[in-house]
Amino acid sequence: MTLMPFLYLALGLVLLVAGAEVLVRGATRLAAAFGISPLVVGLTVVAFGTSAPEMAVSVQSSLSGTGDIALGNVVGSNIFNVLAILGLSALVVPMLVSRQLIRQDVPVMVAASVLAFALAFDGTLGRIDGLVLFAGIIAYTAFLIVSSRRQQKLANDEFAREYGPAEAPQSDSWLKNASFVAAGLVLLVVGSDLLVSGAVVLARALGLTELVIGLTIIAAGTSLPEVATSITAALKGERDIAVGNVVGSNIFNLLAVLGLASLVAPEGLAVPASALAFDFPVMLAVAIACLPIFFSGYVVNRWEGLLFLGYYVAYTTHLVLSAGGTNAPGLFQQAMVWYVMPLTAVTLLVIGIRSWRAQ
Repeated sequence: MTLMPFLYLALGLVLLVAGAEVLVRGATRLAAAFGISPLVVGLTVVAFGTSAPEMAVSVQSSLSGTGDIALGNVVGSNIFNVLAILGLSALVVPMLVSRQLIRQDVPVMVAASVLAFALAFDGTLGRIDGLVLFAGIIAYTAFLIVSSRRQQKLANDEFAREYGPAEAPQSDSWLKNASFVAAGLVLLVVGSDLLVSGAVVLARALGLTELVIGLTIIAAGTSLPEVATSITAALKGERDIAVGNVVGSNIFNLLAVLGLASLVAPEGLAVPASALAFDFPVMLAVAIACLPIFFSGYVVNRWEGLLFLGYYVAYTTHLVLSAGGTNAPGLFQQAMVWYVMPLTAVTLLVIGIRSWRAQ
């Protein structure tokens, strides 16, 4: 093996960090210039932009006939986004969660997960399924922008009545910030592509299958823009963008990425039975788990971030053991299904009930 994969990994990481810094800076300033809240920017511009690698990988995989990578990329990325990215971000800085996110956007993420699971349950995601999913992202984005502008207009009108009209932003200001967003997205996409290329070469050298690569290496690699963006936003105090980026990316992955990948696939995306039996339920459970965790004081604490990270390590361990072809995956899965997951579910339920009663 040459040194090129390691060079790709290092260069990709540098570009990801630089791209995240530029993207967050431009996006937060655009929010103020256009009267859109930082949460909506995180749910749309930042989330959709950082999901560009998932879109590129899944669509290309569908066109080339490697549907396992396309499907595994989306499902694996959604699991990685919540468990790894939110977990890491919460370990760095406890994440404050907007009430709008809990009442509106997390339920949309759960509904999108249920919809994708239901459409895939027959073993194939065809063009009609893709059209249904893609129509969902159009409706969701339009609703977010219209509702945000309406709320901002009411706030501006109230400000004008009290203090007079606010100064209009300079035209060159928003153009400059839009350039920051575009440059950040380019750096994120290029950096992610380099990093994934190096990771795939290393994974194949270790003897992993393409399905496992899609669910782990490629899913984590294409989600690295979200990692860099969310952690950077959290450190800068832009926690609405940090959390909104994860939730928005998951919605975009399911509705837009999986929808478009199903539309362009020559014969639709075949959904393996193993994905229906394990990976889709894990993705759905992870989405549902956000509700009680987010609702407990409207903050993701460090211990909850550690819990998320622990579950991602457990999920990845199961995939690696499965690739090894031994009996260990069955025993490991039984321990997770019959002991660890029920215990966590009961704990989250108690936390949610206590928080609801306190409020």
